[in-house]
Amino acid sequence: MARWCAGNGWPVHPLAAGRKTPAGNCPACRKEPHRPADCPCLPAGRWCHGFHAATTDPGLLAAWWGVNPALGVGVSCGPAGLVVLDVDAHSAEVPHRDRLLPGIPIHESVNLAGLASGFDTLALLSALRGRPSPADDESTLRVRTPSGGLHIWYRTAPDGPGYRSSVGSSPKVALAWQVDVRAAGGYIVTPATRTPAGTYTPVGAARFPAPLPDWLAAELRRTGHTPRSAPVQVPAPRPRPVRPSRSAQRATRLLEPLLAEVEACGAASEGTAFTEKLNRAAYTAGGLVAAGHLTATQAEALLTAAADSARPHRSRHSLTVIASALSAGAARPFHPEGRP
Repeated sequence: MARWCAGNGWPVHPLAAGRKTPAGNCPACRKEPHRPADCPCLPAGRWCHGFHAATTDPGLLAAWWGVNPALGVGVSCGPAGLVVLDVDAHSAEVPHRDRLLPGIPIHESVNLAGLASGFDTLALLSALRGRPSPADDESTLRVRTPSGGLHIWYRTAPDGPGYRSSVGSSPKVALAWQVDVRAAGGYIVTPATRTPAGTYTPVGAARFPAPLPDWLAAELRRTGHTPRSAPVQVPAPRPRPVRPSRSAQRATRLLEPLLAEVEACGAASEGTAFTEKLNRAAYTAGGLVAAGHLTATQAEALLTAAADSARPHRSRHSLTVIASALSAGAARPFHPEGRP
């Protein structure tokens, strides 16, 4: 599968055997973090730094999978010119209707009874735009995940804009609740990859990505998935002075059940809504920091410990989720005792 993907011009990188996460960095890189571009492993023919190591070099492919054929295969979406919709079917608490389709108000007259997953929100978005759901798009490669979700692969125009990744639970950049976007800064698991939960299996006859539909490209632009010409500097809310330790204790107690949900994800390698749960815990922590009940250092330590306990090989992903959700939560200071 690695050679087939590379033959299509899609840079690939190893996944840990039997898992959907990148193979771990070498011990030296774990001890002394550094930029992937400065890593000595790649010139030496070793893998490191997840999707940053993705390549189409036949020599490296032979060195990696020739030594360990049990490694899975991931595709780095940005360099491959791919946008993949990762539709989740995880059991999770449905948020308020205002967060189901970011930027699109859903009137109270719309009956949302039965809405439970990304399949539903993607269908809702498609219906509002008068289009069929991408989940039913037989013209493109679709891959059923072991947890019951779906990966919908599309290719971007060579001269078109790039797109960036997002998670469906993000309060900042998201296409729809429970629909992640895999693009620049992300990777996707290839078909035929096996995990203890099952195999990633193609759906239908299509085996190659179709061009990204114009209406979906417009939605990605609308929801902020295209890079800005210059970053917009948004001043972070200035945290209030940290309150006495009793306040910190109350805040920690409030976070404990959310952190416990994150840690419980360690019982299974997938299908646990790990990103969603970590995002919720970090968003709450951001509000507590902004209200002065915790310091940013305390919050980051609690969140990182919980995330690393559940997903020790996904520290880079976890740190990205934590930073984004803490920043978003800081815009809404939160007081456990309910005072303004």
